[in-house]
Amino acid sequence: MNRPQYQFGTLYSEPRKKGPDVWVYRWREANPQGKRQLRKQIIGTMRELRTRADAQRAAEAFRHSINRHAVEHGGPPQTVHKLVEHYRLKELPMQTHEGKTRGTKLVYNSNLKLYIVPRWGDYPLRRVSSVEVEDWLKTLKLAPSSRAKIRNLMSTVFRHAIRWGWLSQNENPIAMVRVSSKRQRVPVTLTAEEFRTLFAVLQDRERTMGTICATTGLRICEVLGLKWEDIDFLQKTANVLRSFVDGSIGPCKTEVSQQPVPLDEIVLEELVCWRSTCLYSQAEDWVFGSERLFGRMPVWPDSLRSKILQPAARKAGIAKQIGWHTFRHTYSSLLAETGKDVKVVQELMRHAKVSTTMDLYTHARMENKRIAQRKAVDVLFNRNPQPEAAL
Repeated sequence: MNRPQYQFGTLYSEPRKKGPDVWVYRWREANPQGKRQLRKQIIGTMRELRTRADAQRAAEAFRHSINRHAVEHGGPPQTVHKLVEHYRLKELPMQTHEGKTRGTKLVYNSNLKLYIVPRWGDYPLRRVSSVEVEDWLKTLKLAPSSRAKIRNLMSTVFRHAIRWGWLSQNENPIAMVRVSSKRQRVPVTLTAEEFRTLFAVLQDRERTMGTICATTGLRICEVLGLKWEDIDFLQKTANVLRSFVDGSIGPCKTEVSQQPVPLDEIVLEELVCWRSTCLYSQAEDWVFGSERLFGRMPVWPDSLRSKILQPAARKAGIAKQIGWHTFRHTYSSLLAETGKDVKVVQELMRHAKVSTTMDLYTHARMENKRIAQRKAVDVLFNRNPQPEAAL
């Protein structure tokens, strides 16, 4: 019996002489004689699926059905490759928002494809040893944190086999694999002077995006997931309900991320100014809607980073290699310098994990969050600080 192959396939557009062009999904599968042959399926017309992201979601649903049939009719997995196929089908379906975020699924699929399957795919499950995996991880020319993520993903895949009853509880060889995740480089941050110099040369849209990142700690995917109806100008807060990752809207990274965040007056002023000039300002519109996509989706952050943000930094005389996440690191550093309670800082940053020394059942009040936030904004914009009683 031929081993079923996990299908990634190819999605492309195909012109038609009559009628609208169509999206086509192409893949290979074995015929009854065991020979692999090329197959294709029309996913839909370009009139029905207007963007590649729409077509990709439809293709993923079709691909899921192909792979589910291949794996479920192939018996229990005997090799790492087959186990990975089953794990992908059950835990990483890209067409749903359940479980892990889209960004996490993309990273998992990438690590499985680039590292784990090429090295361990043909190994029988019980032949994988802890020492061998540990030695292999040391050879990977990756950051310690990346090697740790690959190790953890391998362990997750083996736990998947245990949960399905293919291995016993003590047969996870990755449980004993040791790997350091110590960061090699300190994250890049901006000084207050660098921050102000950079913002002086940014256009309205990018300046507003950067201001939100640098004064709330929001990730860029969460900033782009904001709609105008999420901004409460009276309560001075933003409801973070979704994120924009790789052209798709999904949930935030963690449940902790889905919390209202306080907005400083400077941020509100920037938002009011941007709303008065942007093309998409209705309540249901994206705050940073893409003009190229007629506001149907947010702008693409990678393009703005490489074409606008980084050239602006060079123009401002900043030699550091910065990105949107630089503003989040800068905000975190400034919060720490204010000397506020660690719990307040943790909630402002909306991290999922809290130090074990903290009281897990206490919560920072909105007033305390606002005081800590205002001190960081005072430093960034060289604003005269106000007494805490006035806040």
